Amino acid sequence: MSPKQQRGEATVERALEAALFVYARDGEQGFTVGAITRAGTLSPGSLYHHFGNLDGLVHALVQRWLERLMTPLATALLEADSAREGIRAAVRAYLDFVRDHPDAALLLHSATADRHGMAHAKELRDAQEARLSPLAAWLQHRIATGELADVSPSLLESLILGPVVATARRHLTLGDTDLDEAARELPERIWSAVRG
Repeated sequence: MSPKQQRGEATVERALEAALFVYARDGEQGFTVGAITRAGTLSPGSLYHHFGNLDGLVHALVQRWLERLMTPLATALLEADSAREGIRAAVRAYLDFVRDHPDAALLLHSATADRHGMAHAKELRDAQEARLSPLAAWLQHRIATGELADVSPSLLESLILGPVVATARRHLTLGDTDLDEAARELPERIWSAVRG
């Protein structure tokens, strides 16, 4: 890699780190190009060069942290011996991510990410295709064996992740939800809703 490419990668990294920092510190109202460039000691021109605009930066940031959420979640699910254990492992992996990366979790569960996700749903899904295809196959196999209810994989995904996402949002925004309690209670309650 050339020195110019290394500098470019370093600039992208600084911009992404600064953007997450600013979002966690200032929320959506303070998430501006000026705040991000000041926090990352970047020029506005370099931000526009690498990301096009603020939406491009949000896209890169959401992609980065979705990947970091989905990797351990997919691994936990695919390595489980049964559907029940897969659900338990996936819930734990998701809640561990929220605990270990609260700033990124706050961004991923924010109105900013929701708007971005709605505007770029297919693009985000396509970018995660390599990770999502094995999960869809896992769900299909568990449906075929009778372990999971015979409903569409998209509905199963909502039944499995919906309560976890809602718990994470509440924990991140109100702070009145205990993640350890959620990790103990949610898997069995989700399992009762999706078992075959």
